[in-house]
Amino acid sequence: MITPDLQQYAQKMRDLAAAGVDLETDARFLDALLPRRARVLDLGCGIGAAVNALRRAGHLAWGIDTSGEVLQVAAELFEPAWYRRMPVTDIGSAQLQQAGLIQRYDGLLMAGNVAAFLSARELAGVFRQAGALLDPQGVFILGTTAAVFGGPEDQDRAAEGTGLQLLGRYADWHLRPFTPDSPWCVSIFAPTTARQLPGAPDGIFVLGGQVAHPDR
Repeated sequence: MITPDLQQYAQKMRDLAAAGVDLETDARFLDALLPRRARVLDLGCGIGAAVNALRRAGHLAWGIDTSGEVLQVAAELFEPAWYRRMPVTDIGSAQLQQAGLIQRYDGLLMAGNVAAFLSARELAGVFRQAGALLDPQGVFILGTTAAVFGGPEDQDRAAEGTGLQLLGRYADWHLRPFTPDSPWCVSIFAPTTARQLPGAPDGIFVLGGQVAHPDR
């Protein structure tokens, strides 16, 4: 488990945001997997860029983080009411209700190496609680450095017995195939491998019956 320098990290993220660096790739990835007006909780939201991007896309998104330093940056940049100061390990229904947050979600996001700062027991607890919070058609997305704790093997162990199944794993937020040499890892876990989103465009344009080949 890594110990972070929160003040240094907050300043780094403030500088990146001021420089116009794209900090919303994880939000776009998640947006493509969600129904419209989805309920989303960002676990370890940092300065809140993903929450803001998801809100802009029409979703009901909130973020939690244990660091007052990074949440201060979030409050400077975005709507403070979207964020709560609380540990990602305390996402049971009772804790969320006490924080004024809903207790069911279509999407959970834990990006930016959050998993690397947890112990094995804490990561397993997050997976267990995530399984209880997710809608049956929901997704739990993790993005982290592959070679440190919290990488693919640790995630798979943490998911055991939670009802969450691995749907896909990529080397980045742009869907490059994951290999053992990939430095970054994006994983999709879900309660079911047969997700069906009401109102989604998937299948609307599938041609029915037999289609004649133009050369015949």
